[in-house]
Amino acid sequence: MIERIGKTIILKNKPTIIGYGSIVGKKEHEGPLSNEFDEYIDDSYFGEESYEKAESKLQKSAVENALKRAGLSSDDIDNIFAGDLLNQCIGSSFGLREFGIPFIGLYGACSTMALSTALASIFVNCGVANNAVAVTSSHFCSAERQYRFPLGYGNQRTPTAQWTVTGSGALVIGEGDNSPYINAVSFGAIQDLGITDTNNMGAAMAPAAAETIAEFFKDTKTNAEDYDIIYTGDLGRIGTDLLYDLMDEKGYNLRCRHADCGNIIFDIDKQDVHAGGSGCGCSASVLASFVMHRFEEEQFKNILFVSTGALMSPTSALQGESIPGIAHLLNIKIDTK
Repeated sequence: MIERIGKTIILKNKPTIIGYGSIVGKKEHEGPLSNEFDEYIDDSYFGEESYEKAESKLQKSAVENALKRAGLSSDDIDNIFAGDLLNQCIGSSFGLREFGIPFIGLYGACSTMALSTALASIFVNCGVANNAVAVTSSHFCSAERQYRFPLGYGNQRTPTAQWTVTGSGALVIGEGDNSPYINAVSFGAIQDLGITDTNNMGAAMAPAAAETIAEFFKDTKTNAEDYDIIYTGDLGRIGTDLLYDLMDEKGYNLRCRHADCGNIIFDIDKQDVHAGGSGCGCSASVLASFVMHRFEEEQFKNILFVSTGALMSPTSALQGESIPGIAHLLNIKIDTK
């Protein structure tokens, strides 16, 4: 059922993506991927009393869209794997409590979509669950309030800063035919090169992305040219350039096969997002819309999806701690007809 090669886990029972759902905010809807998402919201409060409650509602909506596309109800789901950026992951626990699904809360920062999908896939592959859901979210306003300054403060953003995506993405993992499946997963190790600038997350996360991708290439004896594309989570412009340099040092050229979700979800030059998008909802909403649509159109047959995260907290930043990075990898494939 499972074969381990180095740090890579091969899932031989082909846990399949049988449903997906996405929802984003107004700014994301105005970006280049506008027509890819299932839903978008005009109101940052999403009809709720706080940004945090709005984020919970985003997760709930993404899961509902994914279940609808899979033709399942919450009663058909054995486990749900979820997390977010808020303290104690309240975006997930409050948003998903109504479903009554056994809940496994996770914290991988912005790497949570790959982390949750990898764990859901292992559960399904091993028969622990028949169907499982992976979901995460972020919200610009709730993240700003927690990690930086109140929005009303009007602080100036540095050129290296990224814009936290308001959005959520969900996948339903189960058994299916002729659909994309998770062929392999790789859980990354924490990388810390001593970056302390909380407004330069790309620099903090790039080393983790490089390490996880290089280890996967080594384990599988592949390189970038063996995949249709390699998506990273939310390195943005700064982190992407650093990733290329780090991979060059390891003997791999990613430039011909790489895209970053933080670079494609916004029009960086026109939407004033500085170095690009970030947040748990960034890679999640792109995966559960744009990427899945490309599989359906048979433009993709074999990709790597690598979510990256900065494992910091407001407390650690105030104490002068460095920012550890993490990256988890999914190899998503579809069998050719």
